[in-house]
Amino acid sequence: MSIAASAQQVLSPELLWKLGRVSVLGISKDGKSVVYKVAIPSVEENKSNSKFYTIPVNGGNATEVKDTKDLVADKNVSPDGKYILSSQEVKVNKVLGKDIYPNLDKSNAQVYNSLDYRHWDTYNDGSHNHVFYAENIDKATPIDIMANEPYDSPQKPHGGDEDFIWSPDSKSIIYVSKKKFGTEYAISTNTDLYEYNLETKTTKNLTEANKGYDTNPTFSPTGNLTWLQMKRDGYEADKNDIIVRFKGMDMNLTANWDGSVDNYAWSADGKKVYFVAAVDGTKQLFEVNFPGLTKIAVMVTQVTNGDFDVSDIVAFSGDNVIVTRTDMNHAAEVYSYNLKKKTWLQLTKINDETYSKLALPKYERRYVTTTDGKKMLVWVILPPNFDKNKKYPTLLYCQGGPQSPLTQSYSFRWNFSLMASQGYVVVAPNRRGMYGHGQEWNEQISKDWGGQVMDDYLSAIDDVAKESYVAKDRIGAVGASYGGYSVFQLAGIHNNRFKTFISHCGVFNLESMYGTTEEVFFNNWDHGGAYWEKDNAVAQKTYAKFNPINMVDKWNTPILIIQGGKDYRVPIGQGQEAFQAAQLRGIKSRFLLFPDENHWVLKPQNAQVWQSEFYKWLKETL
Repeated sequence: MSIAASAQQVLSPELLWKLGRVSVLGISKDGKSVVYKVAIPSVEENKSNSKFYTIPVNGGNATEVKDTKDLVADKNVSPDGKYILSSQEVKVNKVLGKDIYPNLDKSNAQVYNSLDYRHWDTYNDGSHNHVFYAENIDKATPIDIMANEPYDSPQKPHGGDEDFIWSPDSKSIIYVSKKKFGTEYAISTNTDLYEYNLETKTTKNLTEANKGYDTNPTFSPTGNLTWLQMKRDGYEADKNDIIVRFKGMDMNLTANWDGSVDNYAWSADGKKVYFVAAVDGTKQLFEVNFPGLTKIAVMVTQVTNGDFDVSDIVAFSGDNVIVTRTDMNHAAEVYSYNLKKKTWLQLTKINDETYSKLALPKYERRYVTTTDGKKMLVWVILPPNFDKNKKYPTLLYCQGGPQSPLTQSYSFRWNFSLMASQGYVVVAPNRRGMYGHGQEWNEQISKDWGGQVMDDYLSAIDDVAKESYVAKDRIGAVGASYGGYSVFQLAGIHNNRFKTFISHCGVFNLESMYGTTEEVFFNNWDHGGAYWEKDNAVAQKTYAKFNPINMVDKWNTPILIIQGGKDYRVPIGQGQEAFQAAQLRGIKSRFLLFPDENHWVLKPQNAQVWQSEFYKWLKETL
C-alpha cells in the first residue's frame, strides 16, 4: 500500500526546486572518471549550494570530492605549461558622473554618447571584459592583451572561458570579440576570432571576411582551427555551421546539411567532428567526417535518435561519448553513449530516487496540418494517471526565442512536466521559427511575427481541442518573451478560443520596444527596420499589422502579466503598458513584477512566487 500511495505523488513547484542540477567539469586527467557538480537550490537561503563528485566513465558509484582543482586539466594553461589565461573587467571609459567629475564623488549620474548603454540586465559603467595571460608561477603579473580597447572578451552577457583558447604551439591566443563600440555595437552581430601573438604583441583578425557571428574556437587534434559561424550580420538565428581552417582554406563541413549546430567536439583521431543539433522536436548527436584534401565527400550523419535531448558533449572515452541528456520529465543527467554498440549507459542518477516516487506525465507526438499545408510537430503532454474519459483544462504553450527549438529540454520554470502534473493538458507546437525542421521553416518567422505563426498556434490548439478529453471551455495560452508577445497578439485575434492568458516578459508595443531594447540588430532583422521608415513596406506592415497594441480594443479575456525589472531585452515598459491597457479596459488582470530579475527568474524564492502566482491565476480563471 505504501508503494502504491507513493507512486501517486506528482511533481510540485516545491519539489521541482529541490531537484539537483548537474553540470560537468570534464574528464579526470587519468581519463577514468567524469568530474561534475550538483547544485541544489535552497529556498530558505535563497541561493544554491553545490557539491562536487567523480564517477567512473564506465559506470559505478559516485564519490564526493572537496577540491576539483587537480582532477581536471586546466584548459586555460598553455600546452607547454608556461602560461595561464584568465579574464577580468577593466575600466576603459569614463561614464559615471564621479569618474568625469572627481570632486563630485557622490554622484551616481551616467553620461552616454551612444547606444549599448545597457545590456541584458546591467548598465554600461565603462568597464569591459578583457583577456589576460601570465607566467604560470606564483604572483606573476597578468598582461592585458586588449589594453585600452572598449570591447569585450568574453562576450557579454553570457560568454565564458570558451571565448579564449591557446594555440597548440603556445605562441598565440585566439579569442572572440565584437570589436564595435556604442551604437555600432548595438546594431551588429559581427563577432570575430582574433589571434594575439605573445612574441610580437600584435593582434590579427582571423575572420574579417565573415560579417556574422564567429564563435566557439577550438583546435582539432591535428592543429586545425575550428569554429562556429553564422554568415549574415544582424541575424542572431542564422544557420550555424562548423568551419575548419585547413592549409589556408576555410572548409564549411555543414554547408550542405539543412540544420544548425549547437555545440561540437572533435574525435580523438581528428577524422570526425561530433555535434549537437535540433531535429524534429529533439536535440540529437550528429557526426560529420573531415576529408582534408581527399576527394571523399563530406557526409553528416545522425548518430542518436529518440524522444530526448542530447544537451552537451562532454568528452570521449574510448568508443564512448560522454554527454548530458534530458527529456520533458527528467532534468539533466550524465550519460555515456557507445558509438559502436549504439547503446546508452546512465552514469549519474541525481534525481532518480525522487522521480521513482512520482506518477509522471506522458508526452505524445502529434502532427498537425497547418493552414498552408505543411506538417507541424506538436508535443502533447498529458497529466499523470491520464484518463481519456475525463475532461482536462488545456494550455497552449507559446515558445520564446523566437527562433529557438521546442524540444525535450527540462526547464525549472516553464516546466511541462510540472504543468501537466497540476492537471493540465499542455499543447506545445513546433510552430514556424524553430530549428530542427529545416532552415526555411526556421526563417519564415522573420518579418512575419504575427502572420503564419499565429495560424500555426491556432491550428495546433484547434486540432487537439477535437479530442474528447479537452475541456473546450477551459483553454488558456501561456508564454514568455516571443511567447509573451504571442499571448498579447492572440488576445486580439483568438475569437474567444481562450479563457485566460499568461504573458511573461512579452513584447507588447513594437514601437516602444524598438526604442528601448538593447540589441537593436534583433528588431532590425525581425521587424524589417525602424518604425519611422515610412517608405519601408516590410517594417510598416510589421508595426501596423503585427503590433499587439493595435488590437487592445478587441481584448476581452483575463490576463496575468509578468515582468522583470532588470530585463533590458524586453524592458519593463512592455509589461507596464500591457497591464495598464488591460486595467483601463476593465479586464481582469494582474501584474507580477520582479524588480531585481532580468529576462529570467533566477532567485529561488522569486521562482517559488512565480510558480505560486502562475498556478493561482490558472485556478482563478481556468
